[in-house]
Amino acid sequence: MVPKVDAFRTGDVLNGRQPMPARSFLALLPPGSWPLLVGKWGADSRVHERDEELPIGPADEHVHIVLGGCVRQERHPFGNAAGAPRITRFRGVGQLLGEAKLIEPTAEVTTTCLTTTWVMPCPVPAMNFLLRRRPHIQLALLRSLEDRSRTDDLIYGTMTRSPLERVCGLLVHLAEVAGTPGSDGTDEPGHLTILGPSQKDIADALLLGVSTVENTLRLLRTPAVRGGLFPDGVLRSGYRRFVVTDLPSLRAVAQLP
Repeated sequence: MVPKVDAFRTGDVLNGRQPMPARSFLALLPPGSWPLLVGKWGADSRVHERDEELPIGPADEHVHIVLGGCVRQERHPFGNAAGAPRITRFRGVGQLLGEAKLIEPTAEVTTTCLTTTWVMPCPVPAMNFLLRRRPHIQLALLRSLEDRSRTDDLIYGTMTRSPLERVCGLLVHLAEVAGTPGSDGTDEPGHLTILGPSQKDIADALLLGVSTVENTLRLLRTPAVRGGLFPDGVLRSGYRRFVVTDLPSLRAVAQLP
């Protein structure tokens, strides 16, 4: 089940009643572990506005657990000069951000909120101490990071696939980690709204041209009688907003396992 994060049902989240995306850090925590984390750092959780950067720079001393919203992470392996290559990834609910700080305190990653985002900051020394003392929590984190790495390979790294397959795959991924049901103004079952990413964000993440992404999204929006791929379309879109109306069809086109 995809969690309804846009309403920030804080009581349900902090009390462990809110379902988390499959294979995320919070979903993989064994029973009884989440209250321990909330007891330590739940009172420090805060909401960041759209376009605000999370403090994950060289001098910052926290990792962050996403409780609601969606962020874009950018790495610059060849430096920050204009035109230098960058690696763009999207992260969503239940995931731990800034994990490199657990092994290298000065590690950094540019992390920008794509919509209003709720996070719980955790001090790096205290988190490392907790992970050493609670190997079951450490195992949940390692499993989530390994799954995230494999998902990144599948969604972002399969460059030989068609743009249609890759865009559909990324939309499926975003729907699963940041999609919110029932937030598109209708009561249609199965509709998932993705708030935050722009067409340019998608193009940057997949290393595609913006026009290629625009044309692909048009195919997904347009009914078949007007030249689209599906009888009624499988997507509606607006400014930094995508409503997936048929997730199984998107998954089938993406040929995801």
